[in-house]
Amino acid sequence: MGETVAVQPFETYAQKYIEKHLIPGAIIGISENGQGMYELEFGYRNVAQQLLATGDTVFGIASMTKSFTSAGIMKLQELGKLSVHDKVVDYLPELKKSGGPVERITLHHLMTHTAGYPPLATHVYARKNSIEQDPSAKDYGLDLLNNPGPHIETYDEMLEFMANDDFEWLGEPGQFYSYSNDSYGLLGVIISRVSGQPYEKFIEENILQPAGLKNSFFDMERLNQIEDVTTLYMKAKDGSHVYEAPLWWDAPSMRAVGYLKSTANDILRYLEMYWNEGVIDGTRILSKESIAQMIHPHVEYEPGRYYGYGLRIVPDYFGSTLISHGGGLKGVSSYMCAIVEKKKAGVILTNVSDVPAGDLLMSALNVTEGRELDAAYATYEVREIDADDLQKFVGTFISSEGMNVKVALKEGKLTIESNEVCRTLKCIGENFFIDEDENDGILQFIKNSNGAIERIVYGGRHIMKENV
Repeated sequence: MGETVAVQPFETYAQKYIEKHLIPGAIIGISENGQGMYELEFGYRNVAQQLLATGDTVFGIASMTKSFTSAGIMKLQELGKLSVHDKVVDYLPELKKSGGPVERITLHHLMTHTAGYPPLATHVYARKNSIEQDPSAKDYGLDLLNNPGPHIETYDEMLEFMANDDFEWLGEPGQFYSYSNDSYGLLGVIISRVSGQPYEKFIEENILQPAGLKNSFFDMERLNQIEDVTTLYMKAKDGSHVYEAPLWWDAPSMRAVGYLKSTANDILRYLEMYWNEGVIDGTRILSKESIAQMIHPHVEYEPGRYYGYGLRIVPDYFGSTLISHGGGLKGVSSYMCAIVEKKKAGVILTNVSDVPAGDLLMSALNVTEGRELDAAYATYEVREIDADDLQKFVGTFISSEGMNVKVALKEGKLTIESNEVCRTLKCIGENFFIDEDENDGILQFIKNSNGAIERIVYGGRHIMKENV
């Protein structure tokens, strides 16, 4: 691809970034008006054989899949088969057993992560077969091994688990944003029931095929039939090294959550749909109205950051609208974005989990836009807080999804430890903190009616404090 800007400083920076985070292989692609303007490969799709990654190398994309799921819902709405404002129990009556606010939840709430579900164990049990077969699972970023629950292999088993699981709702539908794999699992079931087809087949026939995404698929068997596919890697828990961990995880009942495989070239093509009002290379995939709904900033989850339908929205990204979504799964750290008004798109795909791939893509975007590598569209004013006042935030916060977060006070500063990585926090507002070294991702503490901290919002998820 032709380079339209001076990118040598970025390539030097990116190489150091890749080495620092032990990323075996990665590809970055940026396009403008549907034409590739920049592509950069790092490392290898297979280190032992020194096979390079390309724009057509198949990677996992993890939660980037959620926008495809939302696009499927929008297609069904266009066909008159459902509305995003329909009640979920109209399609999934089994959930009525959940009680609480379940009968007031709409598809819109599921699509915007505002249904009120806390992080449940559904996704852990849905991929339990893969986890049990994979010795590398011990090094994954979530605690996935201590799960006495059932294998969830089918939609019926998933609905039964969610209907009978003992959990406390976060609040009324629409009250809180909490990133929910469970919600997107339910959307997959709804797509299947309403269309009369398997979720995967409906997405393939209505999104992937008409969009010309020839190397994007859910079928695990195809991984063995394609030559240009990445090997997966796992980072040791202590961060000392990366090793080959070739088993791809699957969750047959929750593929709508994050199990699409794709390529950098396919994703750049797909993103054309969002800056081109539903059209890809002359073919209409969704209506202009559907796209407008998907990229509308429906709910503000952090200051200046919103969630649409399967997409994150920044309405003021250096004066333009940025849409994006990342993904993380075993052997996957991915990120895609588009600047709508500039008809520009970007993607990064890597073959290891738990690395900040999105930060590297945003640096590349900065360079192609003529900004400094580390230019940030939002800045925060840091507040000084006495150690005594910080004590109220200390505690351990856990979720059924496998998250274990410890907040402690060390040498007068608040720290957070997750996945055996400890970081120092700085305060940017009442009960709001960010990482001292990275300005991305805001940590929020939430009080109960007695004024005590009862949960945190971390990674976009509400995680409850132990022994509140």
